[in-house]
Amino acid sequence: MSKRISLTQYLVEQQREHGTIPAQLRLLIEVVARACKRIAIAVNKGALGDVLGTAGTDNVQGEVQKKLDVISNEVLIEANEWGGHLAAMASEEMDSIHVVPNRYPQGEYMLLFDPLDGSSNIDVNISIGTIFSVLRKIGHARGISEEDFLQPGKQQAAAGYCVYGPQTTLVLTVGSGLAMFTLDRETGSWVLTDSDIRIPEDTQEFAVNMSNMRHWAPPMKRYIDECLAGKTGPRAKDFNMRWVGSMVADVHRLITRGGVFIYPWDQREPEKPGKLRLMYEANPMAFLVEQAGGAATNAKERILDLQPTKLHERVSVVLGSKNEVERVTAYHREGG
Repeated sequence: MSKRISLTQYLVEQQREHGTIPAQLRLLIEVVARACKRIAIAVNKGALGDVLGTAGTDNVQGEVQKKLDVISNEVLIEANEWGGHLAAMASEEMDSIHVVPNRYPQGEYMLLFDPLDGSSNIDVNISIGTIFSVLRKIGHARGISEEDFLQPGKQQAAAGYCVYGPQTTLVLTVGSGLAMFTLDRETGSWVLTDSDIRIPEDTQEFAVNMSNMRHWAPPMKRYIDECLAGKTGPRAKDFNMRWVGSMVADVHRLITRGGVFIYPWDQREPEKPGKLRLMYEANPMAFLVEQAGGAATNAKERILDLQPTKLHERVSVVLGSKNEVERVTAYHREGG
């Protein structure tokens, strides 16, 4: 781009054009973006910063926490709790919500985040990231509880993710399309590098953990079998498979060039509707993907229409290029 546009300038111009970014929301996004810069520094130091390996604790899901999980969670809380733009926060790494302490003013928004997505890739130097979602507080005259967070994803005020890879990249929506920013490490600034991003409706690429195929429901097996059959199969075209194991990395790839990301129901834990978290991963990613012209379902329903019933609810995820998502969803609706 001939003119370098900063994150702040982008948000101000969005406010002027669409009138959808109040001052508190703009401040919140800027603070989250600054926190992501701090996390990026910690990630980049790796072994030199003594941030690799496990923290010796488990999170609310019973998963072993990595040192960077804990560090990233603390960075996001410390950065956001004092600014007056938030009422409370919720994290994949915390049992319950973190209400803004009484010594600070309480704002109109609530922040949810997966502080470091793709934790299994931390120690092997593969792209990981931060995912965040912003909701408006409902009922300002009273206190705040977990129930306030249980809003359908379509009510998000903003969402985004940051990828800590060869470049540090921030992808953001405030409900008026998708914008991508790259961190200029020399100046410490987020610079707009792409906007009005569109995901192609058709694709020949899918991202899924194929090692689990034997545990999937028949409609999901049918879809993947058809992709694998290639030109001689019912789809009459060859597909490529990609799988990083960090949702941010896999979704970033499809936002950049198209594709479909799938994390399906698994019969090994039949009582769980899926593996990924609705509030911290599926909702923000679905919002972003839809803003770029893609689609996102739980294999039967639009993710953004789902009514959460608990803070750490899980869900199946199929998102990306619209026509492929619709095909997978149709197979599941037909197959029951």
